[in-house]
Amino acid sequence: MAGRINDEDVKAVRDAVPIDAVVSEYLQLRNAGGGNLKGLCPFHDEKSPSFQVSPSKGFFHCFGCQEGGDTITFVMKIDHLTFSEAVERLAGQAGITLRYEEGGYNPAHQRGERIRLVEAHKIAAQWYAEQLATGPEADTGRAFLADRGFDQAAAEHFGVGYSPQGWDHLTRYLRGKGFSDKELLLSGLAQEGRRGPIDRFRGRLMWPIRDIGGDVVGFGARKLYESDNGPKYLNTPDTAIYKKSQVLYGIDLAKKDIAKASRAVVVEGYTDVMACHLAGVTTAIATCGTAFGGDHIKILRRLLMDNGSARVIFTFDGDAAGQKAALRAFEDDQKFAAETYIAIAPDGMDPCDLRLAKGDDAVADLVEPRTPLFEFALRQIVSRYDLDTPAGRASALDEAAPVVARIKNSGAQHEVAVQLAGMLGILDTQFVVKRIAQLARWARDRGGKGPAPDQRQRGSGPQQQAGPARTAPRGPALNLRNPVFATERELLKLALQRPELVSPAFDAYGVDEFTAPPYAAVREAIMEAGGAEFGVQDPQDYLVRVREAAPDDAVRAMVTELAVEAIMLHRGVKGVDEVYAGAQLVTVRRRAVERRIRDITGRLTRLSGHGDPAELAAVQNELWILQQYDQNLREHGAAAL
Repeated sequence: MAGRINDEDVKAVRDAVPIDAVVSEYLQLRNAGGGNLKGLCPFHDEKSPSFQVSPSKGFFHCFGCQEGGDTITFVMKIDHLTFSEAVERLAGQAGITLRYEEGGYNPAHQRGERIRLVEAHKIAAQWYAEQLATGPEADTGRAFLADRGFDQAAAEHFGVGYSPQGWDHLTRYLRGKGFSDKELLLSGLAQEGRRGPIDRFRGRLMWPIRDIGGDVVGFGARKLYESDNGPKYLNTPDTAIYKKSQVLYGIDLAKKDIAKASRAVVVEGYTDVMACHLAGVTTAIATCGTAFGGDHIKILRRLLMDNGSARVIFTFDGDAAGQKAALRAFEDDQKFAAETYIAIAPDGMDPCDLRLAKGDDAVADLVEPRTPLFEFALRQIVSRYDLDTPAGRASALDEAAPVVARIKNSGAQHEVAVQLAGMLGILDTQFVVKRIAQLARWARDRGGKGPAPDQRQRGSGPQQQAGPARTAPRGPALNLRNPVFATERELLKLALQRPELVSPAFDAYGVDEFTAPPYAAVREAIMEAGGAEFGVQDPQDYLVRVREAAPDDAVRAMVTELAVEAIMLHRGVKGVDEVYAGAQLVTVRRRAVERRIRDITGRLTRLSGHGDPAELAAVQNELWILQQYDQNLREHGAAAL
């Protein structure tokens, strides 16, 4: 069994790796105010950013799906790692050597499976690259690249390598590095032969495929020899770390420029990506042996932030297969807020061939947006019909109208409907517009059968869920229009985010002073973690301890939500300071006192006339003390706490 990682080392990893640096490897973050950052949530589909990161607290929280936690939690969720694997990955980035409580010092057998598979791919990529650079057998691979305009510097930039033709060269090399046969098979680098594992890739040019975080997770291999009976391109099979529908070749190199320029260029192959980048189009990416689909869109949307000015340009070959690919891409067009375009060279060349024939400027010119994808799709449909006959125009309209009806923006839909009428040569433009509007209305009606079960009982406020339902603490739904709940929420946010402003007074507050059950549960978790006073001493570890003290996932989610949510200042309040914090403390305490006064007044009424005189006197005394305390709070504020 793997040893437990030393607690001090876990804390050192949390402190050493900024959460915003880790999260920004996967999605674009923008200023959300109050020192927080926001972006599109990577854990559920959304159109407006509800995912927030608090660099100062080291936490993230999504107000849509309620996912939240610290840097380690984020890496666990985004890459499907165990706790140990996530800590090991972050420790590697930070250069921290981990100590294990049982069995010594980070031995190979204690590394998590995913970490081991990624490490095997990293070593394999380096080995393949060395074979291409210096191996005498790799002349064929070097010639292939040179014929396409790529020198050794280009090969090194993209990590291109060569796999020798023998049966088990890489397998033996990785065994020598301490990898087991089981790990080699699980990684997809080897496959079962008659006498044990053999290399999966032999005699091929190798492109390392990296995930958005930069880890090599698979390979694309191009056939070089006629004697090779395999397919032209052979990819790593789906493994624990590689899913071809969820990776984009070149995304690790392109992601920063995609986010910066709000633009992505989707090409068809590895050499096309290389040609584009070398020509200055550094936002180019490609799919890996599969059609562009929904999971690829999710990756790009997080980088583009669904900016209305964003552009996605698809380049496809001008042949029938390329046109079919373009139409498939259009089927997913409405999942983008970005404008989508298609770029096809007049002579049908791909970017790699175009660069060879006409140079870098021709490639850069090719991907300048010209033809909207919807227009290309409509022209492909219309071109199949004889528009000189009424029957041909009617049939073309029957097929094209539903395509236009899928456009969600009503203004754009109307404009495209007018264009379609022009393409078809139908002079009665309003007939086409009304037909498409009717189809769109029917589509909405068929889909409008009422809200989904998980949407019917949502409360209001930031804690609404747009994803899978979670088990919430029992009690009334949190309605933040209720001033009692709103103030309790603000006080808890202060206790988590600015404990120095509410300590030590906050730690004297009882759980019963928080009337919303979820807030009472958070108050109890703070108490279990050592109180706000501990938060003053060690703010980073404080939030981790509060989350660990939470009794279930629902309370943990509430903790992270409150830890990153902006503090809501009232009109006329200049900033979050001791005066503002004191006002929240006093308001929550006064309401608790008022509730107690009401309870005692009722008890006093019941005792009057027939109660025990001693008990009656005690109750009257308690009521008088509470009334005096309430008056002091009213007159002196936080000084009376």
